[in-house]
Amino acid sequence: MSIEVTESQQTPIIDEDWWEPPMPPTDLIFDDGEPLESNRHRIAMNVLIRSMLVAFGDREDYFAGGNMFIYFSSAQARNQDFRGPDFFLVLDVEGTKERQGWVVWEEKGRYPDVIVELMSPSTAAKDIGEKKTIYEQTFRTPDYYVYDPFNPESLQGWHLDANQRYQPLETNEQGWLWCQRLGLWLGTWEGTIERETAVWLRFYDSQGNLVLLPEEAERQRAERLAARLRELGEDPDTL
Repeated sequence: MSIEVTESQQTPIIDEDWWEPPMPPTDLIFDDGEPLESNRHRIAMNVLIRSMLVAFGDREDYFAGGNMFIYFSSAQARNQDFRGPDFFLVLDVEGTKERQGWVVWEEKGRYPDVIVELMSPSTAAKDIGEKKTIYEQTFRTPDYYVYDPFNPESLQGWHLDANQRYQPLETNEQGWLWCQRLGLWLGTWEGTIERETAVWLRFYDSQGNLVLLPEEAERQRAERLAARLRELGEDPDTL
């Protein structure tokens, strides 16, 4: 018995030389209109971002952002599955490039090296659950931290091990966590910033010195200059 295969039953032949992967979407959304949890969350985010201006000095080979969408796949973009860490930093990239968000396929496949999520009671479960899984298994972000600006005891952190799995970080005597990718400590500091007194999340250098904000560094330089002038018998207030 012979079987006749009709034209409609034949398996189509695909010429791989003519096949191209679908292009990533270009109509990306960069603002969903959702505000930060509180003014303290906004300040806390800006403190981390602006600290990098002092920590890295004149370096331009990094990008620090916050509350910006990160797009990492066409499906995620189409589904509007927004991912916007409160603070993230990417090393060894063009830092002066203007960006509305971080689009991985436009950044040579680069993902954040460090991420910090500023938690609240309504986001904590997601920050240490779903988001942590994505940052570990998809982003492969080496250092991930969470902190609630209204809870000084809430700081937690993880580092990606050789098996590409997050391992919890141990605190030092001050309660700080080491950030291997930045060579800095991440810990708490109590003080007033933008007229709000709180326990803020701040960076410290390897010697334990607070990484200053630009305005703090400028004020420190002015105070040192004034002290030096007084040593020389000059009154800085009259100059």
